[in-house]
Amino acid sequence: MVHLDHSRAFGGAELALRRTLLAQAPWEPTVVLPSDGDGDDGPFAGLRDHGVEVVPVGPAQPAGLGEGAGLRRAVGGLASVAGTARALRATAAFRAAEVVHANTSRAALYGALAVRRGEQAFVVHLRDLVTAEGAGRFGAVALQRVVLPRADAVVANSRATLDTARPYLRPGTPALVLQSPLGLGEFSAQGRDDGRVGPVRTVGMVARLAPWKGQLLLLEAFARAFAGSDVRLRLVGAAQFGEEGYVAGLRRRAAELRVADRVDLTGHVDDVAAQIASLDVCVQASLRPEPLGQNVLQYLALGRPTVVADAGGPTEWVTDGANGLVFHQGDVDSLTAALARLRDDDGLRGRLAVAAARTPGIATDAEVAARLGELFASVAGSRRPAPGPARPRGAGRSPARRSRRATAR
Repeated sequence: MVHLDHSRAFGGAELALRRTLLAQAPWEPTVVLPSDGDGDDGPFAGLRDHGVEVVPVGPAQPAGLGEGAGLRRAVGGLASVAGTARALRATAAFRAAEVVHANTSRAALYGALAVRRGEQAFVVHLRDLVTAEGAGRFGAVALQRVVLPRADAVVANSRATLDTARPYLRPGTPALVLQSPLGLGEFSAQGRDDGRVGPVRTVGMVARLAPWKGQLLLLEAFARAFAGSDVRLRLVGAAQFGEEGYVAGLRRRAAELRVADRVDLTGHVDDVAAQIASLDVCVQASLRPEPLGQNVLQYLALGRPTVVADAGGPTEWVTDGANGLVFHQGDVDSLTAALARLRDDDGLRGRLAVAAARTPGIATDAEVAARLGELFASVAGSRRPAPGPARPRGAGRSPARRSRRATAR
């Protein structure tokens, strides 16, 4: 197995792949990343200690095909994609792979150009809607015309995501709707079974800081719903991919709303579960349909009263008034009203907390890895073995990898 990723940033896709590989993934994994001069593997650091090879290949991948990309940036991005595809074809780990798993949309583009059709199974992991709004204008065209027609299988993080991809897949292409791993262990919502909750002290969102994620909308609604109180707003996450200026904008607006002393911006954190457990109300407020980030399922799994926008993947998991509240996407008045309901009704928050923890279908990381393994094995079995000299099974693996494989069996 080769897993392609285009970034060393602490993004949702990268963290999801790391969690999958640490969950006793039942295959022999190699992660292939663009070269990085500083040698920092970011979220993939330490994987070698668990028997996972991490191989740098090709040039760095600059921004250029995603949100708001102009022509010049897109051309530069496409040039880096072509360079990485050439480098992949010359890489031993890539040539030896039975299955090539593209973990991100950018990685899927250079993977589609490099994979040997008929000899390697090409699995595309869709974590963004395949639309101009979701993947950027150039990114959407690349996915629709180059990537998806070449896919031997796709994994989508929600039905909403898969629906945007289906028109571009070959007939009969296997498709798996599967949540991302949550990094919460076996997760339990201890103390939530009786529905007793205290007053609202902290409202928060766990998400990358980005304009479309809706932190500014939440800030506006928070200032209205909790005016004159000591309730705090906690925004957990860091800006990535050239959007660092958004953080300064959030701070300015908090000062204008006179709530700056009650707003905490934590930056990136490793212990997501502890942060979520400290929140009395959790919010997803994306301004465009959210494919399905990890935060909503993390909120539910940990039994937190949850508020989500009424578009995209989150609505497949949250039913208004049953295990959370749903507000009109992008509507500050609607979000303010939802927050006010939870502020004023301890009984409602208690009932939603209990129901959230009992939401059916949320999988553990090990279950996610097992289902992915079944798909990878299925598509590998349908392809011819890649050419190359035979070697004894396990030769060249580290002791950690051999031990982990034995445990997985």
